[in-house]
Amino acid sequence: MKFNPFLEKPKKLEACLMSWKDLVQKPYDKYDCDPYTRTRCILMNGTEYEAVWFGHQFHRHSCDNDLRRMIALVRRNEQQQQKLIAGLKPLDENLLETTIGYEQLAVDLTAFLAQNTKDKNVKAALDFALLEDFDHLYRYANLLESDMGAKAEDYVGGYTEITPGRPTVAHHRHPYDSVKFPISNKEADPFTKCAVSIITAAEQQTMNYYMNLGAFYKNQKGRELYTEIGMVEEQHVTQYGSLIDPCASWFEMCLMHEYIECYLYYSMMCDETDPHIKQVWEMILEQEIAHLHASAENLKKHEGKEWQEVIPEGEFPELVRLESNIEYVRKILKNTVENTADREAYININDLDDGDNFFKYQNRIQKNVKQNASHKVIDDHINQFGQDYRYETKENPRPELRDRTEDNVTLGRTQSEE
Repeated sequence: MKFNPFLEKPKKLEACLMSWKDLVQKPYDKYDCDPYTRTRCILMNGTEYEAVWFGHQFHRHSCDNDLRRMIALVRRNEQQQQKLIAGLKPLDENLLETTIGYEQLAVDLTAFLAQNTKDKNVKAALDFALLEDFDHLYRYANLLESDMGAKAEDYVGGYTEITPGRPTVAHHRHPYDSVKFPISNKEADPFTKCAVSIITAAEQQTMNYYMNLGAFYKNQKGRELYTEIGMVEEQHVTQYGSLIDPCASWFEMCLMHEYIECYLYYSMMCDETDPHIKQVWEMILEQEIAHLHASAENLKKHEGKEWQEVIPEGEFPELVRLESNIEYVRKILKNTVENTADREAYININDLDDGDNFFKYQNRIQKNVKQNASHKVIDDHINQFGQDYRYETKENPRPELRDRTEDNVTLGRTQSEE
């Protein structure tokens, strides 16, 4: 169903502010909810985090106090929304269980966006990082069974496979290789314009989660795993953030932020299976429509532009859906697992020169990959259970990754001897 938030009648901004009672909503049931309810909450938490920090940066780059007051009012409501959504996580869901949700979101959101963008450069970036988040899910799932005796398949609901992707030891690249060519908002299709910002905010939320909460894990092995994977998330945020059009003005960026929030809440509302959570998405969508109209007024007042000059169509593009992407992920894994990044390009590891930055950086930060936390987690699981933990619909599409008694630390990291 077509929906244009610019054609909706907005509430007054003051009417969007919530009471303390409003901010305390019933959490989902971790044993009974659909896994994608959990991932929707994670996605929208990250979306609000991005909105709050964009609002602070906009505020700090303006000398107009009337404008800053309006930004502060909208941001206060965004902060309330973020707190409300963060509280939808139940008390009995621990740090590692939530992490499984983070990585399932990363896999299925990335796969969905990759299959629907028309921009080849953006699709390449999504497909590339997809295999890394996919491998992160596998590493955390092994830690989950080793430390808690729980199986991650119970959390992903059979929607997402858990099997090795591009090994995490191969993810560590020189910072230069995370910077890509940006899109142009004037030329990109509406879905792609939304997609680059959505995936940046989602990966940024994961990065922040690991940056802050990883140090609270109960043992050193887990703390080190969060540190290692957290550094990969830094690379992903740099890569995705570099895709966003850097030439937009602050007012244009603000309009896009609010439009994307409306787009996501509408998407989440349409797919949500939990009746109470669905009502939350509906309530916040109404608030975001008010933010969007206020942003459009600011754009016109301060830059003399109509919203159609930034978002010509107005109607939402294809809605975001969180759904199973097993066959797509398997195809990308089979065909591109040996790829690495080389400046703006993605190339097979065997096509790099010996002196390229990838090898210099690898040699600088990890002299012995067998000491990496991402490897030790699998090695410890094999020692404990006789094999690694997996949830597969069929064997891994790469023969090099089928041995369940030995973790592969060379694929995508070292060149073949042929």
